[in-house]
Amino acid sequence: MDIVSTQQRQKIHPHKFTLWVAIGSILMMFAGLTSAYIVKRNQANWEGVETPSAFWLSTATIVASSITMHLALRAFRQREMRRYRSLLIVTLVLGLAFVALQYVGFRWLWDHGVQFRGAGAGQFLYVIAGLHAVHVLGGVVALAVVFGRAFLGRSKNYNVVPVEVMATYWHFVDVLWLYLLVFFVWIG
Repeated sequence: MDIVSTQQRQKIHPHKFTLWVAIGSILMMFAGLTSAYIVKRNQANWEGVETPSAFWLSTATIVASSITMHLALRAFRQREMRRYRSLLIVTLVLGLAFVALQYVGFRWLWDHGVQFRGAGAGQFLYVIAGLHAVHVLGGVVALAVVFGRAFLGRSKNYNVVPVEVMATYWHFVDVLWLYLLVFFVWIG
């Protein structure tokens, strides 16, 4: 005879589960890249790189976008759809501004002789920060889908899961960038 628990089992939504698997995979990729950076840094011909000031500005931008995403999620939960839509617009613009500022930082590096030659931090900085920017762009695309649904009226059923998934991913790329910036400044 089986004993059945009277408590209902809490299950994670499949989209949230998929997101956490993706986050775990992305974390492992960046852990591998930053570990390789540490190993290569100990080579005799290693050349360090100054962190572009545009990266600091992009950091402020992505932190601000994380705040607006959090406020958008809260507005959605409170069914304040006008505020939700406005905050999504701001988050989307800030996400695009982050990527644009990353490009400005890459141009500054290139103009200061940090290119894909020699042995140094430059190559790692381009690859690691570039991969992060690609993940932010992926988030911008997902945010645009959520944004489109908000303006096409498909959010009227108040299904919070897509917005929660988007907010979680957005906060993840924010925290990941903070880690990467600290890593390059402190370790680099």
